Parts: sequence; C-alpha cells; structure tokens
Amino acid sequence: MELRHIRYFLAVAEEMNFTRAAEKLCIAQPPLSRQIKDLEEELGVKLFLRKPHALQLTEEGQVFRQYAVRVLDLVQKSAEDVKEIHTGLHGTLYLASVEGHAPALFAQWIAGFQQENPNVTYNLWNGSSDDVINRLMKGLCDLAIIVEPHNAEGVHALPVYSEPWVAMIPQSCPLAAEPGDTVDFQRVTQYDLIIPSRESRLQEILGWTESDEGVLNIRCRMSHMLNAYELTRRNVGITIYPASADIGSDPSVRVKRLVNPEVWASYVLIWDKSRRLPHVAEEFLRHVQQQYAGR
Repeated sequence: MELRHIRYFLAVAEEMNFTRAAEKLCIAQPPLSRQIKDLEEELGVKLFLRKPHALQLTEEGQVFRQYAVRVLDLVQKSAEDVKEIHTGLHGTLYLASVEGHAPALFAQWIAGFQQENPNVTYNLWNGSSDDVINRLMKGLCDLAIIVEPHNAEGVHALPVYSEPWVAMIPQSCPLAAEPGDTVDFQRVTQYDLIIPSRESRLQEILGWTESDEGVLNIRCRMSHMLNAYELTRRNVGITIYPASADIGSDPSVRVKRLVNPEVWASYVLIWDKSRRLPHVAEEFLRHVQQQYAGR
C-alpha cells in the first residue's frame, strides 16, 4: 500500500463518484478504478458497494476512512517537523478545546507565543470534552484543554484555570429578585434545570445533592453553553454551568454563584503520553509551562 492509494481512496470516499474523484485528482477514471481495486485486493475486503449510479462505503470502508484521514494528517505533520529542523520554528500547531474559558486561555498563550515565533500558524477546534479527548488520542491535535472530571487515560495534564459554578436564572424566577450574588444550590434544585450533557457532569452535580437523579428536575441537557443561555433567557429553566457560561448581558438573565456547596470547575491542558509532540508543539507547551512554574 502506498500513499497514493490512501489519497485516491479518500477522494472517492469524499465525492462518492469515480468520475468526480478522478477530475479532482487530475487523473483518468480507469486508472483510479484500478488503484481502488488493487487496494481492496490488498486489504482483502470491499471498501465500496458499487450500485447503479451510486457508491456507498462498506463497514470496512468506513473504518478504513478513519485511519486514512489520520495517516495523511500525520504525513503532513511529519513533513512540517522535518522542515522545522532545517529552517527554524514554523508550521501549524493543532489545538482543541472545550467551550467556557478555554478559548480565552489559548488566545492568551498564542498571542504571547506569536511574538517570538511569527512563522507559526494555528488550527483550533472546539467541542465537548469527550470529543476533544477522542481527537487528541487519534493524533488529530497536539494539545487540548478540557474540564475535569475526565476519564482520559494515558495523558499528561497541567492544571491551568479554575472558576466557580454559577446559576443563570431567568428574571421571572423568584430567585433572580433576591439580593446578593450567590444562591443556595438546594434552592436552585426546586426549579427546572438545564445542565451540561456529559455524563460525568451529571454525576458531579448529583454528588452535590448526595441523592439520585430523580431528585433533580432536569429539563434539558446541552453540549453548548450558547444554547443553554438562550433557553434560560426564554424562561425554560435555570442553567447550571461554570462561570464563563455567562456570555451575555441580557437583563432577563441573572447570574449568581452557587454556594452550599461552593463548587469549582478546573481546566487542564492535556497531551498524549504515548506520542512525541512535534517540535512546534513542544515549544508552545514549554511557553505555557513557564507561565505556571512555581504556582
């Protein structure tokens, strides 16, 4: 198997049409079809179901596509690393993070790093903690920020930030009208709640009540805080999220810090223990670690 087989396969898998894939690759269709057939014979499986006027990936083809994407990505990154040795620090740094305060952290670090390394470029990706961890372990990013607790094994973790949990309360709720910038969590649980979708988050919140899930009136579970904020603004329920979820200034939403218990969300920078970081990522990590030395 050669790299061209992987490139050809991905082109066909993207276009789902041999003619369009051949045009994209600037080759004739018959040689492309032969290359895909050779690849299938080498693997001993069918990668595509060939139907009249249609192509479809087989189950084996879907699995191979995941690995093929990773292979080409690693080839590109390895070429960048080799070039850096000769010409100095440059290339692309692949980063992934959750929402909340993580984008602000990456922006702060990149701004400082860029002053000394102006030739470096950045590819940032955002998702849930589970998606970010999955991306890191597949080698699709170099460094990532997630929020604890997490079940990622085989990673280094550097604590980089913590913030309190808050309740975003609709103005129509009686709790919003009460004085003070804190609210008792047990009182919040008397209302419909909007909470993060991660199972570990649910278990963490249940731990504050020392009760089972039936005690909480969970109206909605959301992956993205913007959705949660909008639902709160529309009086669907009270949102329980880390403090950086306060993304608006709408007077119809009152934000109060949770107490009894007072709980905190901790952000950690992670990287894969089993994989050597590219040189640009090593230097970026060193830049970040210097800011947290002695803390």
